[in-house]
Amino acid sequence: MSSAISTADPVETYLDGLSRALSGPGRRKADLLAEARDSLVDATEAFESDGLSPANAKQQAVDDFGTLADVVPGYRAELGIAQGRRTALMLCLVMLAQPIVWKQGVWAWTQQPESPTAFIGIVNQLVMVVGSLAILGSVLALVGTGLGLRYPVVRDQATRVTALFALVSCVTVSVMSICLGLSSNELHGSAPGGLLVVGTFVLLPLTIVGRSAARCLRLA
Repeated sequence: MSSAISTADPVETYLDGLSRALSGPGRRKADLLAEARDSLVDATEAFESDGLSPANAKQQAVDDFGTLADVVPGYRAELGIAQGRRTALMLCLVMLAQPIVWKQGVWAWTQQPESPTAFIGIVNQLVMVVGSLAILGSVLALVGTGLGLRYPVVRDQATRVTALFALVSCVTVSVMSICLGLSSNELHGSAPGGLLVVGTFVLLPLTIVGRSAARCLRLA
């Protein structure tokens, strides 16, 4: 055991610990780990050229790079930004599909009663308003997690704001879609049928968005 510990590569040990400490979009995580590896390798070569042995050069490179407690928060913030952008894109795509899914009178599940109640009329209007706001908000979130990152205030808050907006949008749209699905002529009196339609076209996609938003909050 002592021999294994003494011959352990400090750089690989450090990178393994960094990888375990990070979670988030796989591609962005791989890029960050590759950048860290390149920095450590370059530092190791520089210390070797100054006369240190390979083992001591690697350990010195790791020491200079910083402890995991110091480094992980910055890497986690980068992963949070990537997760936030992914969440915003997913929300935008799901919301852009909703006007097609709920286009009145086109699909079986959008056949509303001939004399819709005031409640159904209100819900229809709310769906249009909330859907438009969700699309606008998701586009702004995409901008904020892209071009907006050049501004420190936006960079610091983009992940959390995107996650909270996505969660609120998911819950609100889900509730209103359930109301619309259960009020249609085709599905009237058949709650399981209504919920199947809503679950397939709304709840399932929004659940995926919501899970992505929850990951954003953990990384924020």
